[in-house]
Amino acid sequence: MFFEYPSLLWLLALPVLLVALYIYREASGRVPHVRVSSAAPWTAGGLSPLAVLRHLPFVLRIAALVLIIVAIARPRSSTQVEKRDTEGIDIMLAMDVSTSMLAQDFTPNRLSAAKDIAIEFIAQRPSDRMGIVVFAGESYTQCPLTTDRATLINLMKEVQTDLIEDGTAIGNGLATAVARMAESDAKSRVVILLTDGVNNRGEVAPLTAAEIAKTYGVRVYTIGVGANGTAPYPVITPWGIETRKVQVEIDEDLLRGIAQSTGGRYFRATDNTKLAEIYGEISRMEKTKTTVDTFPVYKELFVPFGLAALLCLLLEVLLRLLIRRLP
Repeated sequence: MFFEYPSLLWLLALPVLLVALYIYREASGRVPHVRVSSAAPWTAGGLSPLAVLRHLPFVLRIAALVLIIVAIARPRSSTQVEKRDTEGIDIMLAMDVSTSMLAQDFTPNRLSAAKDIAIEFIAQRPSDRMGIVVFAGESYTQCPLTTDRATLINLMKEVQTDLIEDGTAIGNGLATAVARMAESDAKSRVVILLTDGVNNRGEVAPLTAAEIAKTYGVRVYTIGVGANGTAPYPVITPWGIETRKVQVEIDEDLLRGIAQSTGGRYFRATDNTKLAEIYGEISRMEKTKTTVDTFPVYKELFVPFGLAALLCLLLEVLLRLLIRRLP
């Protein structure tokens, strides 16, 4: 804490003078008294409560004066605050929502694991604009580029497999994500494309979409999700849902080619831990550049002193009203 007008604190000499004057007047015999042959009966019992209380109004008045002087000297505190100017990164998450994403080689399944880890990734990058594109047999934008983390996370939670026709249109998903960043003025633009299959649908070929991304300066990181070999997959039968082993087929050459042609990287995730590590590695590679300005933020502290002074004055008035025998 410091004072904006410290020279006003010299006024604290005034309460000191008033206290000295009060003590002098009390000591000079102005206190009401009665002459008796012996003072022993009075001194033996000590000071009465009334004798002590008669000084309390003066004490409260002096305390109020001190507090008022401190308040008008304008006590303040300051905190150093950092202002960060970010070099924005625009990131589109292109997520496969085909029914094969229900395979249970991840916990509880591929889609749920991908959503949970993507939400953690979103929460860790508050300075970037992000959006979501989902694709299966077709593709559409679940959320455009935004800095509203709450909305983005809620829309990610709503992603599911039965929203659009089944299939795997990797080219369409990538093209839609790139189109959402076509007018972006961010210095860095990134697509994170996650899929567990082979391109078998769509009007746009995946490599054509990669060329479009390269033209717009969009870097694409591709992630293939799925265990090696086979994976448990829930199948609906006349007798209910049964879990069967299905072959994991991921076109890794295609995903690697998309990433390399745009300056990105290809990753393979075989479980939840590996997928989380991949998102963490992408986050480290795509760091947001910041410049930091430090400036003080001031907080005014005179209000508590003013309120305390008012309370002292009110107590003084109350004592004078309730205790009539006080001067």
